[in-house]
Amino acid sequence: MSLLERLNHDMKQAMKNREKEKLSVIRMLKAALQNEAIKLGKSELAEDEELTVLSREVKQRKDSLQEFQNAGREDLVEKIQTELTYVSEYMPKPLTEDELEQIVTETIAEVNASSKADLGKVMSAIMPKVKGKADGSLVNKLVQKHLS
Repeated sequence: MSLLERLNHDMKQAMKNREKEKLSVIRMLKAALQNEAIKLGKSELAEDEELTVLSREVKQRKDSLQEFQNAGREDLVEKIQTELTYVSEYMPKPLTEDELEQIVTETIAEVNASSKADLGKVMSAIMPKVKGKADGSLVNKLVQKHLS
């Protein structure tokens, strides 16, 4: 089942169950996917393009969450946390730290990196492998740890 089909199915369920917040988030995700398809001039997005859009939506919500927490807006914090849980349902299962550690060491060996100067080379090789499955800042920390 493609992501769009899954969103449509879940949207119908949310309507039947009268889950307003979930319905709103699903509609937002569908709109983001359709906007990206229009921007790229395609009728359908590839799986990695869909993942890019979902990752962007998660990142936006995490950034908003941080800002609202700093401003002491608990009403908005709860709303964003709820949205984050709904959006996260459509993300692939995140990698464990051990799996991520293994990917980092394999990639460092692949690109023959030996110092911190090779950080960019390693990161550009790793990120497509872990797209949507791991946070970029965590990957960066692990790569730096292995290159030091």
